[in-house]
Amino acid sequence: MVRKKTSIKDIAKALGVSITTISFIINGKAEEKRISKEMVKKVEDYVAKVGYRPNHLAQSLRSGKSKVLVLMVEDISNSFFSNIARLIEEKAFKNDYKIIYCSTENSTEKAKELIHTFKSRNVDGFIITPTADLKFEIENLIKENFGVILFDRWIPGLDCSHVIVENRRSSFEATQHLIDTGAKKIIFITVSSDQTQMQDRLKGYLEALELANLSPFVFEEPFHSSSEEFMGDQIKEFLLNHPDADALFFATNYLAFEGLHAIRKLELRIPEDLQVLAFDDHFFFSLYQPSISAIAQPLEGIAEKLMEGILNQLDENIESKTFKVELANQFVPRKSTFSKS
Repeated sequence: MVRKKTSIKDIAKALGVSITTISFIINGKAEEKRISKEMVKKVEDYVAKVGYRPNHLAQSLRSGKSKVLVLMVEDISNSFFSNIARLIEEKAFKNDYKIIYCSTENSTEKAKELIHTFKSRNVDGFIITPTADLKFEIENLIKENFGVILFDRWIPGLDCSHVIVENRRSSFEATQHLIDTGAKKIIFITVSSDQTQMQDRLKGYLEALELANLSPFVFEEPFHSSSEEFMGDQIKEFLLNHPDADALFFATNYLAFEGLHAIRKLELRIPEDLQVLAFDDHFFFSLYQPSISAIAQPLEGIAEKLMEGILNQLDENIESKTFKVELANQFVPRKSTFSKS
């Protein structure tokens, strides 16, 4: 025999209390409704005893909120996005929200389909690393009163909440670090992409070189290469054509992984033959020999601000909904670059 689930009506009948009072207590409104602590304890003890669980679908229909957020990133398996996802999940849970993860694989068509799917599932908001040409869909989400906040990158010309980091400034300072240690031919290895964060990292590199009257050397990989080994070979070929290079600056950590593979194949010494620096720190960099200098993004701060921003949008008592934050990074010098002294 299937056991009948306990309802609020059952609890009210058992305790001789109104259904409304039970509902207020279960939904955390006891203090607001001035319900006594004795009554709250009585209800909470009974709820725990019978193992009552609220019907979230019914709550969603009554309140118009599902308490579910979508985290839509480029690639959830990437260490940056997976770390952010873990931190956001922790913070969401503390605020009684659940997270649905999905990856766009940087495909605009897939991103559009995912947005359409989750809109129909009555989610409350979206935390998105946007793909190209997603401006129209995000504008519609905002018009339809979904909570929306972008991160890692933003969309020019779109007034939308976002949390990003100081890509341009950090790239400038990292390049300046290499210049200060005596590097003259610094190669910037990046991906072919119009994404704002990648363009800002390139701009910071170019600005530092221009200030020092040095020539830029940029190697662009196709976005989302099919084979890491193949791309490592392309970096190897580029280095063979630039034997006088004395420093490499990788725009992302996964590019650095490919580059280190190429450097090892060429039997070049780090930092004696080539100084190496990467944007977006990774635990692997501290283990590699020699350890790799990197720009560390503030993962905890990014997750904290993303949750703050999305919850502000979902709070009916907060009038100002636009939330734009740019966080500072930290340069972590290690043995792959020389000290400035």
